[in-house]
Amino acid sequence: MAKLMNVLIPCLTILYANLIHAQSDVGADAEESSEQDACALIPLEDYNMGLRVGSIFIILGTSALGTYLPIILHRISPYKPGDIRDWLLTVGKFFGTGVILATAFVHMLPDAFENFSSPCLTQGWLSYGAFAGVFCMLASFALQLLEIVSVAHVNKLRKIRQDKVEAEFGNIRRYNDFAHEKISSDMVNGSQEHKQQPVADEERIEPHTHDHHHIGDDHGHTHGAFLEDDEAYKHIGTYILELGIVMHSILIGITLSTTGNSEFTTLLIALVFHQFFEGMALGTRLNEMSYKTWYKPVLLGLLYIIMTPIGIAIGIGIRSSFNANSYSAVLSSAILDSLSAGILLYNAYVSLMSMEISHSTAFHDASTTRKVCSFISMYVGAGLMSLIGEWA
Repeated sequence: MAKLMNVLIPCLTILYANLIHAQSDVGADAEESSEQDACALIPLEDYNMGLRVGSIFIILGTSALGTYLPIILHRISPYKPGDIRDWLLTVGKFFGTGVILATAFVHMLPDAFENFSSPCLTQGWLSYGAFAGVFCMLASFALQLLEIVSVAHVNKLRKIRQDKVEAEFGNIRRYNDFAHEKISSDMVNGSQEHKQQPVADEERIEPHTHDHHHIGDDHGHTHGAFLEDDEAYKHIGTYILELGIVMHSILIGITLSTTGNSEFTTLLIALVFHQFFEGMALGTRLNEMSYKTWYKPVLLGLLYIIMTPIGIAIGIGIRSSFNANSYSAVLSSAILDSLSAGILLYNAYVSLMSMEISHSTAFHDASTTRKVCSFISMYVGAGLMSLIGEWA
């Protein structure tokens, strides 16, 4: 009996171990199969082509309305500080700041973190859980370097202008010195007639001395050039803002056109508000740029307006072969969302909130009512855009 038990116990142990190993293999196979299913191409059934094509024009019109409405209000005729149009544009500007912040925090960063944790990525990407934050940080570093290079270039142009003005002053001084030396020589060596002549000479020279002051007016133009340099900083910030918005717009266009019918209508409605508010944010920033011609802000606005429709058209074209859960699609979406979030956050905090609120003399000198209105507008913009993040 003891011998039998000695034989049975090892056999049962081996059998039990085999069963456990078999179950673990089945579990691993099932887990691997489920991961493969999660990353597999999901065919789009009952694809409503008419509605998808119609969404191109719906988004196009909504984006154009949001972008061009503040530009038209700003440019149709001069308006005075404190009138109704001035208040509307001020509210729109700070509303847009809140929209930009919420777009980065609520729409882009969460999607980036989710995509970087997708099982469809390789183990190398999954081994570190903060890649979204890393790419967001890298975008902010890159923008700072870009601004430093741009500012250095602007300062170089400013120095060239200043040297040119100083050279003109130097030429006039040398001319005046030469003229005075000639007059003094004539006074010493000439006759009484020549002694009276310097008065006329000085009268003729005096306008040139006044010309020196006219060059000061040109120096005033140089101060105007300095103001233009300050405008260049605003241009840089607006271009950076548009870059972040445009990168995100193409992604959401592709997402809209490749989503299933059950989610398409809800997503379209959410994106209508999303594009309108984001367009308002961009339009109010374009108003801050002192363009002498009307077509430049129109073209910059048009660049944003057409990006999401282009994304929708691309998605319609590749709908049968595009797999939103593929490795390349998930990774590219995660990286682009992270970079866009970094661009918008840097722009919102440095160019918008810091320069136009915290360190703005005009804002600090404004009335309490205007300040409260500005802050409420910013918070409402951020709140509405965060609410839309539930569906888009």
